[in-house]
Amino acid sequence: MSPRRAVALRGGEQSLREHLIAAAERLIARRGAGGLTVRDIAREAQVADGVLYNHFADKEELLAYALHAHVRSAEAALTEAPSEAGSGTVEANLRAYLSRALALHAAILPAFAGVVTQPKVLARLAGLPNPMAGGHGLRTELAGYVRGEQRLGRVAGDASAEAVAALVVGVCHDLVLGHLLDPSRPAPEPSPHLIDDLVRTLLRGILPSAP
Repeated sequence: MSPRRAVALRGGEQSLREHLIAAAERLIARRGAGGLTVRDIAREAQVADGVLYNHFADKEELLAYALHAHVRSAEAALTEAPSEAGSGTVEANLRAYLSRALALHAAILPAFAGVVTQPKVLARLAGLPNPMAGGHGLRTELAGYVRGEQRLGRVAGDASAEAVAALVVGVCHDLVLGHLLDPSRPAPEPSPHLIDDLVRTLLRGILPSAP
């Protein structure tokens, strides 16, 4: 172990690979992934530049793992956990899901602003498990919730859980993609009225018909 490596890991239980991912994640959280160099990451990790290539095929692989970790950290920082089927009301639960998904997308948006021009990083990230909802992804998580409500009779049996989830996630993407493609535009801040309108529109399509 080199002296620089010993300093970087002294007193910790991380492997050097985990240490490098954590260092890159900190940089991404502070300044985004765009423009990060191997030297930037090595300095943050307090290791020699070449150490990165002992644990990753290239910088793009390390950035993909760091972005993956950043999304997981952003999701863990959200205070409200997803609602379970049968709790509260369907309307309140859908509003909470949508608000949470929008907050998560807004939180990770700055980190991805510089990645659209780095297809190798995106390809590496696509090869990793979904970082959201415990590896399932927001769409699968929400579709599972809707199916649970269907089994309880609180959502119409002929409603498409996948379509509901796709609509909710699609709204998130619509609100953040404009800023992602044009960082000069203001970050998305959906109003409560918009969320209410979206939930109301969803409910008209999935609530059971009155007898």
